[in-house]
Amino acid sequence: MNPVKTVLVTGASSGIGHYCATRLKQEGYTVIASCRKLSDVSRLQAEGLTCVQMDLADSASIQRAVKETLKITGGQLYALFNNGAYGQPGAVEDLSRDVLRQQFETNVFGWHELTNLILPVMHAQGYGRVVQNSSVLGFAAMPFRGAYNASKFAIEGLTDTLRLELHDSPIHISLIEPGPILSRFRANGLEALHSNIDVGSSRFADQYRQTLERLNKEGAASRFTQGPEAVYLRLKHALEAENPKARYYVTFPTYLMGFLKRILSTRMLDAVLLKGSR
Repeated sequence: MNPVKTVLVTGASSGIGHYCATRLKQEGYTVIASCRKLSDVSRLQAEGLTCVQMDLADSASIQRAVKETLKITGGQLYALFNNGAYGQPGAVEDLSRDVLRQQFETNVFGWHELTNLILPVMHAQGYGRVVQNSSVLGFAAMPFRGAYNASKFAIEGLTDTLRLELHDSPIHISLIEPGPILSRFRANGLEALHSNIDVGSSRFADQYRQTLERLNKEGAASRFTQGPEAVYLRLKHALEAENPKARYYVTFPTYLMGFLKRILSTRMLDAVLLKGSR
C-alpha cells in the first residue's frame, strides 16, 4: 500500500512549524497546518495552506481540530508532526504551580492527547509516523529554563516509551532535538517571562536582567544558530526513510551536549552547562 502523503503540523504560525508546513506542501504532501490564534489561521489560509485552529492547552479545541483534519483527509493521516510549544523562562523557585501547569498543558498534555487521538487512525490504516520536535533541553537541562526543560524531558520519556510499545507495529516514532534555531521562540519566551515571573522581587533579579538582554537580542541567539531548514531536513528523513531514526540531532550544541553527556560526570557536565548559560 502506498500511504497517502498527509501530514498534520502543529504550531505552524511561524518559525519551524510554518517553514516545515510550507516546504512539505511544496514537496507534494497534503499538509494540514494548525495555529492557536484565528488570525494566524486566516493568514496561513491566505498563503495557500490548509489550516485549522488548535489550542494545545484546550482539550475541546484539540478534538475539534482532529475531526476537521480527518474530514479534510478522508479519515486518513500519514504523519503527525508535534511542534507547537513555547518556553517559559524563570528560576524553578519562581515558578508557581499554575505557571508550570500552563507549560505542561501546551508542551506535554496537548501533544499527548493529540497523539492518542491520531494513533487509532494509524493503527486502522496500517501505517503512520509521529515526529516529536523536542530540544537539546530535553536531555541537557540549563538554569532558568526549568519549566521548559521539564516539559521536554517529559516529552522525551513519553516518546521513548511510545516507541517501545509500538515496536511491533507499522507506526514509526521519532524525536527531533534542535539546538538554537531562528524563530519567534525568544520573543514568545520574553512575553511569558513578563507575564508570569515577578522579576523585581526575585533573588535572581540580576540573572533575569541577563535573560532579558538575551531574549531582546535581535537576530541569532548564538553563532551556532541555524535556520528552520535544518529541522526540515531531519523531518523529511523521519517521514520518508524506510527505517527512520529514533533521534535526530540538529545544530552543533545538540551534538556537543549529546557527546558530553556520555563522557562527563554529572558534576563536570553541570560546570559546562553553568558556563554555557552565562
